[in-house]
Amino acid sequence: MASLLFLAACSAEPDAPGAITADEQQQLNDAAAMLDANSVSAAALNESDVE
Repeated sequence: MASLLFLAACSAEPDAPGAITADEQQQLNDAAAMLDANSVSAAALNESDVE
């Protein structure tokens, strides 16, 4: 039984060194969506707004 748990734990690792997990990918997608929601178009800025 313990060997099955060990194999299951090993299969959850990324395929390549430095690869991200599905959970990390979801966190990055969520962060990108938050940044997009809070961003302002450059066309909406006035010249006086840019310092």
